[in-house]
Amino acid sequence: MTKPVADTSAVVVMGVSGSGKTTVAELLARRLGWQEAEADDFHPAANVAKMHDGIPLTDADRLPWLESLRNWISAAPGSVIITCSALKRSYRDLLQTADADVRFLHLDGDPEVIRRRMTARQDHFMPPALLDSQLDTLERLQPDEPGLVVDIDQAPERIVDQAVRELGLRS
Repeated sequence: MTKPVADTSAVVVMGVSGSGKTTVAELLARRLGWQEAEADDFHPAANVAKMHDGIPLTDADRLPWLESLRNWISAAPGSVIITCSALKRSYRDLLQTADADVRFLHLDGDPEVIRRRMTARQDHFMPPALLDSQLDTLERLQPDEPGLVVDIDQAPERIVDQAVRELGLRS
């Protein structure tokens, strides 16, 4: 059974921690005039505590979080931008069950660039020590998935320009 065409769109800005999801999502939402949300804000306290302690999340930890993201997308009154690591295909498949035209913007790049970014930021619960576990878990966006892979080694504004153009996004 195919999913009916939705009246709203959702762009999931995905990638490992430190890839620039928040920066790109904020710029993209501002450009399009769409509502924007940070998936980290949807994590239950237990997940945040595990990550803060350097303990990788399991699929069981992530499932209720992903379901709440999907439900938020479905309930949003218009098109949305949301950040989400969306590391596995199964996570993206779940997000695509939202009542919206869900597409992915995969921010990808050199792990050492990402590690430097993570080390430089302050007051974030995700320690750089978990980057390797995220990279090990990451299943890159596949050609049959709706979305775009972009290299993070460019200005965020250029990433947004490319996403708007190649994903056919409109305000």
